[in-house]
Amino acid sequence: MRVKAPDRAAVEPPVRTERRPRSLRYSRTLQGLGYAAPTALFVAVLFVWPLLLVGQMSFHDWPLLAGDQGGNAPENYSDVTDSTLFWPAVRFTLLYTGIVTVVLLGLALLLALLVQESRPGTGFFRTVYFLPGALGLASASLLFWGMYSPTTGPLSRTLERLGLVDDPVSFLGTPTSALLSTVFLVVWKFAGFYMLILLVGLQRIPHELYEAARMDGASRAQIFRSITLPLLRPSLALSLLLCVTGSLLAFDQFFVLTKGGPDNSTVTVVQLIYREAFQRLDLGTAAALSIIVLAALLLLNALQFRGLRHADES
Repeated sequence: MRVKAPDRAAVEPPVRTERRPRSLRYSRTLQGLGYAAPTALFVAVLFVWPLLLVGQMSFHDWPLLAGDQGGNAPENYSDVTDSTLFWPAVRFTLLYTGIVTVVLLGLALLLALLVQESRPGTGFFRTVYFLPGALGLASASLLFWGMYSPTTGPLSRTLERLGLVDDPVSFLGTPTSALLSTVFLVVWKFAGFYMLILLVGLQRIPHELYEAARMDGASRAQIFRSITLPLLRPSLALSLLLCVTGSLLAFDQFFVLTKGGPDNSTVTVVQLIYREAFQRLDLGTAAALSIIVLAALLLLNALQFRGLRHADES
């Protein structure tokens, strides 16, 4: 009886074909690293390295011009909190942030709701609302500084001609008027920008939900509260994060309009950093204050993200 030889293909192990996929994954990894390398280098040179340098400066005596750069460990941080302007600057920055956030996001949401539907002229109004955002903040501040001038500005003259006031109005002469005038500038400048963010969120809401709610007899207030606000939460969260962060870092508008006056009543935390670095020529204290502001921003953003995550889960 002749025994049939076993099939060679069944005995021999299959040829491995993993070499090509591995080489393909390796080449794709190298390609991805090549694409990410310029951005990583940019971040390392312009963010990570300056941040490490600021951290080093915050623990040393670091005069702007000439002088010894010896270590002084916690003295820069204690000098910051002992400054007479530190706590007033913190309180004013928080007050300004609260007012700007409420007014700006409220107006931006109103504008987004007004131009949500496509009607004749809607594109024109969207463009008009967004146009101030194309102007630089320093340029807008300089423009409003000229408008607020009690002697040559058009606002004071217009009010006098209308008979609403008898004397020239000093829009930046008192702490309250200076704050409100700056808030008006910021709202005029950024309302269109945040309107655009919220408008994108509104247009992502399906129209079928609105139609179904109207068929069920829901009022506009009920539709806004039960449909628009919950589904607009991601856009509102992004706007809130950007608005709070930008307000806490306010500098240009106060530097141009008020210079921190009157009587240091409009000094923000970032202005205090500028004064320590370029007026008192103390980069060490300015660096310590910068680290404090950075830590506060990181903590605040972490709390915001945590609150938004809990809101989404609920």
